[in-house]
Amino acid sequence: MNLSTGRRGLIGLGVGLGVAGAATAAGIVADRVNRRRGDALETGERLVAVASTEIVVVADDGVPLHVEIDEPDEGSETHLDGMPKPTVVLSHGYCLTSECWVFQREALTRAGYRVVAWDQRGHGRSEKGARESYTITQLGEDLFRVVEATAPEGPLALVGHSMGGMTTMALGASRPQLVKERVIAFGCISTSPGGIALANGDIAASAGRILLERLGPRVAGLFESRPELLRGLLKANRELEDFLVDRYSFSSPVPRSVIALTAKMLLGTDLGVMSSFTPAFENYNQVAALAHFDGVETLVFNGEHDVLTPPQHSEAIVRAIPGAEHVIIRDAGHVIMLEHPDLLNEQLAALFERAVRAIDRDVDVERKPRVRQIVTDLGKRRRMERGLERRRSDGPGRRSPRDHAS
Repeated sequence: MNLSTGRRGLIGLGVGLGVAGAATAAGIVADRVNRRRGDALETGERLVAVASTEIVVVADDGVPLHVEIDEPDEGSETHLDGMPKPTVVLSHGYCLTSECWVFQREALTRAGYRVVAWDQRGHGRSEKGARESYTITQLGEDLFRVVEATAPEGPLALVGHSMGGMTTMALGASRPQLVKERVIAFGCISTSPGGIALANGDIAASAGRILLERLGPRVAGLFESRPELLRGLLKANRELEDFLVDRYSFSSPVPRSVIALTAKMLLGTDLGVMSSFTPAFENYNQVAALAHFDGVETLVFNGEHDVLTPPQHSEAIVRAIPGAEHVIIRDAGHVIMLEHPDLLNEQLAALFERAVRAIDRDVDVERKPRVRQIVTDLGKRRRMERGLERRRSDGPGRRSPRDHAS
């Protein structure tokens, strides 16, 4: 898999932003329509997960990793069919942080699950490592340390988005015994096992990848000492920033608060960390590691319009893990846990319940028929229609929560 934009140089920056600007001009009417729809979905809630406990886990090379633990809600059911529910460990993707799991953390703790969410090295509140430490193999070892510190015993459910899925596969490669003995569920969200070239896409999709990948190692290096230059360039035009983050992270309207959270994570990632990771993606291939998840209940979940890890990447995972269930969401992009949170929450809950019952009933997961579903988020459409109707009845003077915050 190749997530790098290659050798672009400074000219690539100008071309990339020029194309992005042209895409913004061409799509501004549609974008404003999507914003109105996104406003209709706005609830006014703060997208902040409050952890029960925050700890620091030290990686094997000494890098401090920020970890948050959410205990099950008081009074929630922590057992299923007399068996304890697994601890759920959430690993986020490239340029994101543990904040991206805000909807899943709330839903899972309410359902009686203990949840661990952590920031991968160089992201969020975790510290940076040496440049040579930014490898997928090292991330797998970091995940092992997190599991060791937060859930040293009992069943585990490992869920990873994008690079977080790669991290989980790397854990399987380096710690196969842990997977065999304790992991009962594996959630692969918008991720790839490697060994597949990234879909080329059109020129607008290329502009999106330029933003999301920070223009690759060579261009990113130009801004490492002056990161405010690139951020200032994007933030000077809020419409450009919003349009790019929205268009290339999502494929359907989302609340502006979700766009703001996504932009905060993407644009808050250190450029040096960004450029240090790109060689790891160029050389990444964990197809062989998937064999260690044989017998583990597996959900492969992705968006139909994901420009970074298109459905064929997920299909490669399904082929490698017998009995894996594949759910493809229409009108969904890459950052799917923020775009279609309710659907993902439902699918994760179903995954964990299948995993517990498979153990209780001694089900041979490998012999299960593969299940493939293509799903439309009808609940989101209905909420948007109701929201638009409320906005029309309230009149044009109504302001969005973001307007109040600005």
